[in-house]
Order: sequence, then C-alpha cells, then structure tokens
Amino acid sequence: MTQQIDKDKKPFCLWTGFKILSVPLAAAATLALHLLLSRGNAAPETNLYSNCLIGALGLGLAGLLAQFLFPAFKVWLAHMGPIFAGALVLLGFWELATSGLHLLPMPYFPDPPKVLGSLVHDRKELLESTYNSLLLLLGGYSLGVVIALITGVCIGWFSTARYWGMPLLKIIGPIPATAWIPLAMVLSPSARFSAIGLIALAVWFPVTMLTASGISNTRSSSLDVARTLGADSSYLIFRVAIPAAMPNIFIGLFMGLGASFLTLVVAESVGVKSGLGWYVSWAQGWAEYGKVYAALILMAAFFSTLMTALFKIRDRVLVWQKGIIKW
Repeated sequence: MTQQIDKDKKPFCLWTGFKILSVPLAAAATLALHLLLSRGNAAPETNLYSNCLIGALGLGLAGLLAQFLFPAFKVWLAHMGPIFAGALVLLGFWELATSGLHLLPMPYFPDPPKVLGSLVHDRKELLESTYNSLLLLLGGYSLGVVIALITGVCIGWFSTARYWGMPLLKIIGPIPATAWIPLAMVLSPSARFSAIGLIALAVWFPVTMLTASGISNTRSSSLDVARTLGADSSYLIFRVAIPAAMPNIFIGLFMGLGASFLTLVVAESVGVKSGLGWYVSWAQGWAEYGKVYAALILMAAFFSTLMTALFKIRDRVLVWQKGIIKW
C-alpha cells in the first residue's frame, strides 16, 4: 500500500518541480533565441530587451532559492510559474515570427524590443495619456452610475416611473453610445464634456436595467415582514429592496465598466485630444506601430486594474457571494 502511494505521489512531485523550473527555463530559452536573432544589432532597445530577459532569468533563479525558505511561496510559484513561463515563450515566438522569420509584415508587427523601447522612451507621454484617460473614465462612469441608480430604483419601485421609463430604456438603451458621437460633438461646447456624457450614457443603460430588475424582483415575503414591523417606504427601498438588488447592481456595474472602456477609446480617438485612445490614433497616423502596441499593453493593464478593483469592492459588499465570480 505504501509503495502504491509513493508511485502516485512521484509523478505529482515531478510535475510540481517542472512547474517551478518553468520560469527560469523559459527565460533562458527566450534569452538565447533573442541573442541568436539580434547578433550584430546594437540598438538601444535591443540591449534593453536583453537586460529585461536577463532580469527575468535572475528572478526565476531567485524564486528557486526562495521556495526552500518559504513553503507558501513554493505553492504560489507552482501555481503561477506556468503562466509566467507561457508569457516568456510567447515573447520568443513573437520575436521569431517578426525579426527572425519575417512572417509578419513590417511595420504593422514590430518585434518585442521595438515595443519595449517605445514603452520606455515614450513613458512620459504614455503616463500622461493614462492619467487623462483615468480622469475622463472616472468622471463619465461616476456620473452614469449615479444617474442609473436613481432611475433604476425609480423604475423598479414606482409603477408610474416604470410605465414611462421602460419605453425610454427600450428605445435609447440598445443604441451604442458611440453612435451619438456626431450629435454630442454638436450639442456640447467641449469635446471633454461630450466624452464624459457618452461614457455616462454607455454606463447608464446596463446599470439602470439590472438595478430595476433587482428592485422589482425583491421577495414579497421580505417586504411583507418589514411592513408588519412598521417599516415605511424609505426603509423598504434603502434597507430591503436595494440590498436585495445588490448582486444585480454589481452585474450592471461590470457591464457598464466594459462599455465605458469602448466608449472612452472611441471618444478619445475622435474628439478628445488626449488619453490612450488619442495616443493610439496618433501613433497609427505616423505608422509608429511600436508605440501602438505599447499603448495597447498599457491599456490592458489599466483596464484590468480597474476591473480588479471593482471585483474587490464587490467581494467586500457581497461577502456571502465572495469567490462565486472570480477575476
């Protein structure tokens, strides 16, 4: 029986060890491929990329040593190691397909050193664009959420508001917010104000719809118990209906945040002369596709961070549903 258990554990231990070794192995392979493809190329971005791969290799080797000192880190490294290794291998294939085999046409598909060089050399412009995008997004998103919560509660609770509000939702809601750009640019005195309004409109529909749905589907038994105990209308709305609708409200917030990303990028590239969307459009106009990819990478990190923050807030508010939806 003991021999059988040892045989079952041995493959698991070997697989765990391979996952821990995957990061330094992938970093070494990617670095070797890069040095082979960049022989005779002394460009600054090439040296910068080489140093980054050397740093990744050093971190991988440091992780191998740290696992012996911290058992919890070993578990984390075995779980996350293949992901980091896969990213390094993807960089190797990317460089092989671009600067190695020239399978992808230039300048539309620059190699990783070119993208990294754009990230470093244009870091001031990229950080400034990210800051402008953050201000624009938070302004439009906050405005849209406030208006949507008010209209959603009214439509979900009051029959008169539902009678007049649902047709408005059915007509205006399905129209993409970006379709209103020509009209918004005419009506608004400022491109920034029109962009904030468009982002708010993109957030308004999903948050309103799901808030109204959650309010109207509040259990009648919960409302009857509260009425029996002497609760008035304000107590029923704010202490019974809205807490019961919070799962639906957060689904609407997630949908609205995704819609706001799309509206933000389009609004910046069309009207607002700042932000990541404007930077992508400007770099594409000059055929600086290294800068385009650099902005896309920063955009992915920026949007993913905001989505993660919203998930953290959801887990704090909906404690009983923590872990049901993972990000």
